[in-house]
Amino acid sequence: MSATIKLAISRFQVCGFPYKLFQPMETQAQILFGRKVRAVREAARLSRELAAEKAGITASYLGEIERGEKWPSLEILATVAMALSVPLTALFEFEAQETDPATLLQKLHRIVENRSADQQQEALRVLKALLEP
Repeated sequence: MSATIKLAISRFQVCGFPYKLFQPMETQAQILFGRKVRAVREAARLSRELAAEKAGITASYLGEIERGEKWPSLEILATVAMALSVPLTALFEFEAQETDPATLLQKLHRIVENRSADQQQEALRVLKALLEP
């Protein structure tokens, strides 16, 4: 990154504008992809070290992927997916963070509307545990 770009970024940050607003779309997708990889790994209850070992990569490289700092090759993606016991396509099922409250409620409703009463009750327990003091 050139000194001019670094200076411009620091000025935007000083003025209260977050640098993330000015990242290219490719970088945003990379960050979302990395978050998805981390979420899948954590859902599988695997440490970064164990997941990396299973994928045949270093834990630091997996960390860079999860932080959105690296785009792995297709071969590495396939080994990471296998290590996490998910289809490769599952790692690409992500979306930008939603900010509209009405849209968020609609998405929550769609997730739970066709579930059994027991599943809905469990979802309610999880949300209460996460959100209520």
